[in-house]
Amino acid sequence: MKKKFVSFAMAMVMVLGLAACGEKKAETPAQTPAETPAEAAGSTFKLGTIGPLTGDAAIYGQAVANGAKIAVDEINASDSAIKFEFQSQDDEADGEKSVNAYNTLMDWGMQVMVGPTTTGASIAVSAQANADRTFMLTPSASSVDVIDGKDNVFQVCFTDPNQGTGAADYIAENMAGAKVAVIYRNDDAYSQGIRDTFVSEAGAKGLEVVYEGTFTADTATDFSVQLTGAQSAGADTVFLPIYYQPASVILNQANAMGYAPTFFGVDGMDGILTMEGFDTALAEGVMLLTPFSADADDERTQNFVKTYQDQFGDTPNQFAADAYDGVYIVKAALEAAGCTGDMSAADICEALVGVMPSISVDGLTGAGMTWDASGAVSKAPMAVIIENGTYVLP
Repeated sequence: MKKKFVSFAMAMVMVLGLAACGEKKAETPAQTPAETPAEAAGSTFKLGTIGPLTGDAAIYGQAVANGAKIAVDEINASDSAIKFEFQSQDDEADGEKSVNAYNTLMDWGMQVMVGPTTTGASIAVSAQANADRTFMLTPSASSVDVIDGKDNVFQVCFTDPNQGTGAADYIAENMAGAKVAVIYRNDDAYSQGIRDTFVSEAGAKGLEVVYEGTFTADTATDFSVQLTGAQSAGADTVFLPIYYQPASVILNQANAMGYAPTFFGVDGMDGILTMEGFDTALAEGVMLLTPFSADADDERTQNFVKTYQDQFGDTPNQFAADAYDGVYIVKAALEAAGCTGDMSAADICEALVGVMPSISVDGLTGAGMTWDASGAVSKAPMAVIIENGTYVLP
């Protein structure tokens, strides 16, 4: 089937009120100490972030910590009355360790949080933050379970259901006659959530899903059965609602067996181009859903990319951009609520909960971002294509 790529925004017209979901090396410490001193009594806030700075998902957590730091540094260097002290904690993408990291930050005096990074960790921490009445804005956790029933928890990225809906709508509208296979991880809330909505929407759109294959964290090293099943079923498009690590294995094994369908990914695949040891030529032509492209030519994006590259030696991914936006979202909310740095975390939380549905923020990952009372964000996504080892706008 001929690969046809057009702006993903066309496919998202039907998803009004959408709320979707650079690698530093191993020497990154498990804990980054406070980066910036208090500069103005009464207007300086302790901001913490949590993510996997080490381990298999370190690309995500390092990007979040880096993006947040750039935003904090910019704000502290500006004439803003709002200033931040900043600290990042490592959770290795583990829920229990993430709660421990959260408690460490609370002992430090954290007043607002931009984190955690991954969905499982965020589900665990959101329950504790809700009980403590700590304001939580996750830059990249996309499951609705993170925000469900928690009025103090908000998201920067797209939700899982809307990623699934958007992907199905795009394929149905722009890849007519596609025979689709789905390979997903059935012990992961992120992957399962996107798959469930994708399959439901695909059926409603008359899209033909000819094969589904599953895997778990323990079986993510060999996809020969799933790929053979997809190929035998005649799938010319393979939808991958998964993270970049298993996606890299799938692309390697598909290439080895001579199977070359259109691979269609989601935001969790961002990071595959900076994965150590991965041949980026294997990702040629892969499309993925993302709110951010480092190749965008607007001044704000290019300034961010340059700063990131100068400081960290890598090109920022969407996780870095989401975290950068997250800090500015917190700043806008603090300003709108009239908060001061001498307020307790609980008092700040109640004030921010009250203003979040009324603010609008222009960021790297979306113009005019708004939030409803559920904590979900509304912003327009886009798709990028991997060409010659870079993300390219269609």
